[in-house]
Amino acid sequence: MVFSTDDLAAIHAAVATLEEKLARLVELSIDERRELNKMGDKSEAACRQTLVVLAQNPQILPPNFDLAEAQRDLVALDQLRPLAVRIRQLANKIDDSEMALGSDILSSALEGYALAKAVGKGAALDAMRESMAQRYGHRRKASKAPVS
Repeated sequence: MVFSTDDLAAIHAAVATLEEKLARLVELSIDERRELNKMGDKSEAACRQTLVVLAQNPQILPPNFDLAEAQRDLVALDQLRPLAVRIRQLANKIDDSEMALGSDILSSALEGYALAKAVGKGAALDAMRESMAQRYGHRRKASKAPVS
């Protein structure tokens, strides 16, 4: 998997556009997340129905109740969800690709390390062997004598 310079520029431009167009998204702190009422799958249908009934019966609402805002929030939620699904799927593919690439790199490095340990000589190879040995060298721990 290799990206051309043009592809990377286009990808970064697309992400910049997403960031710009989604600038109104909120970012909640852990405490804010904890304090919020959460609308789950089971309560969503009831919430939607409640907004319909309230719209049909505006006379029951106090003047400070902003039904229009609640309706706008519902529209925004319905607009945001399909985007969230697509972006999560894309983020999952990026995570999987990052993991696969890292695995390929690690496998190649470990294979090269094994080869260098077996046949390599020289200052550059010694430095590489030392670096890899610090991370992947398996030093045996001194076994403790059995307690009698």
